[in-house]
Amino acid sequence: MSSLLIDMKAVEEAKSIVSKVAKKTPLSLAMGKSLRDQDVHLKFENFQVTGSFKIRGAMNKISALTDEEKSKGVIAASAGNHAQGVAKSAQIMGVESHIVMPMTAPLIKVSATKSYGAHVHLYGRYFDEAFQKAKELEQEKGFVFVHPYQDPKVIAGQATIGSEIFEDLPDIKSVVVPIGGGGLISGIAYVLKTLKPDIKVYGVVSEEAPGMANLKHNKKPKEVEMITTIADGIAVKNPSKEMFDNYISKYVDDIVTVSDEEMAQAIVYCMENEKAIVEGSGAAGLAAVLNGKLPLQGPSCVLLCGGNIDLNTVNSVIDTGLRKQGRLSRISTIVGDLPGALANLTKEFAMARANVLDVIHDRVSPELNVRETRIDFLLETMSLEHIEEIKNRLRGRGVRIVTEQLAED
Repeated sequence: MSSLLIDMKAVEEAKSIVSKVAKKTPLSLAMGKSLRDQDVHLKFENFQVTGSFKIRGAMNKISALTDEEKSKGVIAASAGNHAQGVAKSAQIMGVESHIVMPMTAPLIKVSATKSYGAHVHLYGRYFDEAFQKAKELEQEKGFVFVHPYQDPKVIAGQATIGSEIFEDLPDIKSVVVPIGGGGLISGIAYVLKTLKPDIKVYGVVSEEAPGMANLKHNKKPKEVEMITTIADGIAVKNPSKEMFDNYISKYVDDIVTVSDEEMAQAIVYCMENEKAIVEGSGAAGLAAVLNGKLPLQGPSCVLLCGGNIDLNTVNSVIDTGLRKQGRLSRISTIVGDLPGALANLTKEFAMARANVLDVIHDRVSPELNVRETRIDFLLETMSLEHIEEIKNRLRGRGVRIVTEQLAED
C-alpha cells in the first residue's frame, strides 16, 4: 500500500482539525445566465482563510507533527498559496516556518507570507527550482518539510473540500478542479468517488504547464525551459508520477488545458457576475467550463480555489478578459487624408453603438499612398458579433480595414 493513500477516516479526522481554523466556504448556483442554465455551482474557496484552499492541508499536516518535529521548524516551497497556508498554520501552532518562493512569485503573496511570520527565501524562476532549494535547506538545517501536495496529511486536508461539496450538493454529477501538483484534485476526487462512484471528476491545467494532462493522455512530456502564465499557482513544470499513479489515474475522468486568455475571461466573469476576486489558478476550472471544454452534466460544481491575484497584473488581466469576450477591440483603417475623415469614422462608431477609447493617426507608414492616412481605433464593444457588425458597416462605407484583430496589450 502506498504511503500516499488516505481513507475516509483520515478525511474525517482532518475535518475536525481543519474546521478549527478554516471555514466552510460557500457553494452556490452561478449567477451568469449561461452557467445557471447548465446548473453550474461554484465553490468559493477563494474566500478561505489566507485566500485559498491551502490552509486546509497545511494545518492538517503541521497539527500532526510531534513536539520534537515542531521544535525543528518547518520548511516549504511554494509560488504563493501553499506558502501562506504553511506560514499561517505554523503561526497558529507556534512553529517557526521557512518558505522558499520563486523570484517570480507575485508580490502580494510574498508580502502576505511574511506577514504570517515566515522567513521567506526567494530562489529560482518557478516552483520546481524553489522546491529543490527547499529540499536542500531541509537537509542542511533539519527543518521538517511540508510538501504542497505529495503527503497523505496534506491530501486529507484538501479532501475536506470534497466532503463540503457533497454535503451542500448531494445530487452532484460532475466536479471541475484546477490541477497544479495534484493534491487538491486527488483529495476531492477520492472523497466524491467514494461517496458517489458515478460522479465525473475533471481536472484543468494551464496550457503552459500541461504535464499532468500529458500523463493522463499518454503524451510524451514536453521540455519546457520557462513557464510564463497568469496561473502561477498551477505552473508545475514536472508533474508527480506518484500523484498520478495513486490518485489521478484512478479517480480523475479527464484533464483539459486552458490558455491565459481563457483564464482572464473567467476572472472577468467572476468580477462582473459573482462579485468575487479570483486569481488565474483559481479561475482555471471556470475557464474550461466557459469555453465549453468539458461535457458537464448538471448539477455540477466548479472549484474557485484561490483569490490572491497580483494587483500589478489586474489591469492587463481585465483587458485580456474583455478582449476574449469581444468587449475591447482594435480596428485599424486606411482612409483618404482629407478634412472630416476622422469625424466620419467616429460617427460610424457612434451609430454602431461603440465607444472610442483611443485614436492613433499614422501618415508616414510605407504601405500608405499619397494623401492616405492610417487611423487605429481602440473601441469598447459589446461582443464578438458586435465587432463584426462594425467592420461590415465600415466596409459598406468603402473604408479599408488593414488590421482586423482584437486589441493587444
